[in-house]
Amino acid sequence: MLFENRSRAESFGNVARLYDRARPTYPPELVDWLLTDRPQRVLDIGCGTGIAGALFAARGCEVTGVEVDARMAAVARTKGLDVEVAGFEKWDDRGRRFELAISGQAWHWIEPRAGAAKAAAVLSDRGRIACFWNLGDPPAQLRERLDLIYDRLGPKGEERSVVLSTSGGRGEDTAAALNESGLFEPAELRRFGWSRTYSTDEWLELISTHSDHQALGEQRLGALRDAVGAELDELGGSFEYPYETVLVTAQVCSASHG
Repeated sequence: MLFENRSRAESFGNVARLYDRARPTYPPELVDWLLTDRPQRVLDIGCGTGIAGALFAARGCEVTGVEVDARMAAVARTKGLDVEVAGFEKWDDRGRRFELAISGQAWHWIEPRAGAAKAAAVLSDRGRIACFWNLGDPPAQLRERLDLIYDRLGPKGEERSVVLSTSGGRGEDTAAALNESGLFEPAELRRFGWSRTYSTDEWLELISTHSDHQALGEQRLGALRDAVGAELDELGGSFEYPYETVLVTAQVCSASHG
């Protein structure tokens, strides 16, 4: 379970500013859908550098972030977000309640049972949890070349990050865990397709922010970056990367509030 690998879970602060610059945003259609019920108070669980939270703040929401890494939280605060440093499962909510709890690219770092219980506790009546991830897969020609490089130099097997894996099942697993908690109405999955063009430099920055790549160590990561960069340059120096943002969302049960 990824949430048990704390060295990976808490590695992002080492590259906090690079993370903020390189990681993709989320499609406007996702934000539009989650604002249908007009929530005002939004809790951003595992807010990182505030990439998701800032989108909701820009729409007029009051956003409170919870982030385990102080270095990531510091970057999020530069965007005007109110961020508290804590692991979400043990975070002191001080009796505050929220209409919407979001978790962008972070819920897999939360212990499922404790996370579901905490989220249900801090949501107001009929409040909603929304966990989402940007998933994707490089174009086939590039994927074939990258697979050869990663077989030699990259993270292995199931440890590969989402930049080379569609991470099949992540949404389904999260929905199942929320359903099993008994604290939420049946979870719903939605998918939002979009794409982004990456230059060689932008792609190398992106992969450098992923925890499995960070775990390779400086020397091996450098060799991987050099090999990937050479392949991308040979293919023209840029490519279109198709994303699918997977959303798992559910309303809290009224019964869970007693």
